[in-house]
Order: sequence, then structure tokens, then C-alpha cells
Amino acid sequence: MYYGQIIKADSANGTGIRVSLFVSGCTNCCPGCFQPATWDFKFGHPYTKEVEDSIIEELQKPYYDGLTILGGEPFEIENQKEVVKLIRRVKSELPNRTIWMYSGFLYDTELAPGGCRHTEYTDEILDSIDILVDGRFMIKLLDITLNFRGSANQRIIDMKETRKKGEIVLSPLNNKRNS
Repeated sequence: MYYGQIIKADSANGTGIRVSLFVSGCTNCCPGCFQPATWDFKFGHPYTKEVEDSIIEELQKPYYDGLTILGGEPFEIENQKEVVKLIRRVKSELPNRTIWMYSGFLYDTELAPGGCRHTEYTDEILDSIDILVDGRFMIKLLDITLNFRGSANQRIIDMKETRKKGEIVLSPLNNKRNS
């Protein structure tokens, strides 16, 4: 896996102060994407154990609320094996940190068992994260007043409640707008 960038002290991609990892590789190629360079699976830098260690070390600082993984596309089949390893470490070493993920793939179809991006790692990832922002960015539905997403079709899903109830439960953040 490759990554395009790591943003420290990020407040745009989830609640609180976060470390955001932008993985490389995306087959969605949404028109108007704000990170088109990350469509290339070899964009940026190789994701190594040292890079992962640096993310964990950064997240240990007391002012962080959590980690956000976005892209590119974290749920591309090629990325899930490394993404799940990072999530396991965060859950093990920093259990009080939240994990947000952004995906252009839909939770209830493409990431579901039998879906085009469901792998042996997908359910573990979905069981371990707190929030999933799903849905392709759609330029015709662009809305800059939306909280934590770019287009009106995208959903902010509370994954703990969704997995517990077996149906999509939207986060209260889904209804909030930027002021």
C-alpha cells in the first residue's frame, strides 16, 4: 500500500483533533474529487512499519481524539490488508481513540458480504471503526454547508450502532451543517 500524505492535528476530517492518513489508490475516480492524484495506487510513499509506528506515536499525544483513514480509497481490495493492521494497533494500543473512515463505496451494498469490495478484512474493519462516511462524491450534489462531507448523497454512519442493530444508523452529525 502507498499513501499520499499524513496530516497531523487535522480538524476537517472528523470530530476533534485527528491524525489523517490519505491512502493511495481509488477506482471510483469521482469527477470533482479533491484528491485525484491519490487515484494512482503508487502515488506518494510506500506505507511501511516505520510509517505505521510514526502514526501510533503521534496518536499517543494527549490532544488527539483519533485517526481518520481516507484517500484515495481505504476499502480498495489492495488496501484493506494494511488498513486493518493499522486499525488493530490503534484499538490495541490506543483504545480511547476513535476511528473514522471515508469510502466512496456504499456500506449496505459494495462493502456488504458479496459486494464488490468485501474481502476477508472488511467486516473486521467495519466492526472496529466508529464512523463511516460512505458514498461517492457527486459534484452535482456538492454542498459546502455539510459537516464532514462534500456532497448530499454521502452519509455519516454510526458504525457501533449500525453493527449492533443490523441496520444503518446515521450519526447525529449527519444532520448538522457548517456554520
